[in-house]
Amino acid sequence: GDVGFDPLNFATTPDKLIQYREAEIKHARLAMLAAAGWPTSEIFDGQLASVVGLPSDLDASDRVPSLLNGGLEKISPLYWALVFIIGAVLELAKMQKTKEDDYVPGDYGFDPLGLYPTAATDRKQMQLAEIKHGRLSMIAITAFAVQEAVSKEGVVDETP
Repeated sequence: GDVGFDPLNFATTPDKLIQYREAEIKHARLAMLAAAGWPTSEIFDGQLASVVGLPSDLDASDRVPSLLNGGLEKISPLYWALVFIIGAVLELAKMQKTKEDDYVPGDYGFDPLGLYPTAATDRKQMQLAEIKHGRLSMIAITAFAVQEAVSKEGVVDETP
């Protein structure tokens, strides 16, 4: 959470702090999905690809396509277009939500399973847990990419 750590004084105004928190939450959520998806894709990609009749996107060493591993050219441009469109829609939705006075960074009002607590103290605890898990996930994804680039082996293959 916000523990007053800003040694380079980037957040010079409360609005800047909210913008940075919003960006951090977005990156954290993507990293949490990626930290779960990266090893899962190494385990199930071949099986799922054969079910739908597509070639596997993993390389010969079971490495996931990434900037360091290469292989991103195997990913369909339609996929990248879809990612861009979904990102743009979410960003537009966020821009509308931020105009509200009671806006909390990262709160899009999307909670189909009703997991977000109603009590203020429980909400603060969940927000803190989310940001801490997200920060750890950002480190994990960086480690996955570096590990695969250095070892030339998939993350799952190196994990006992």
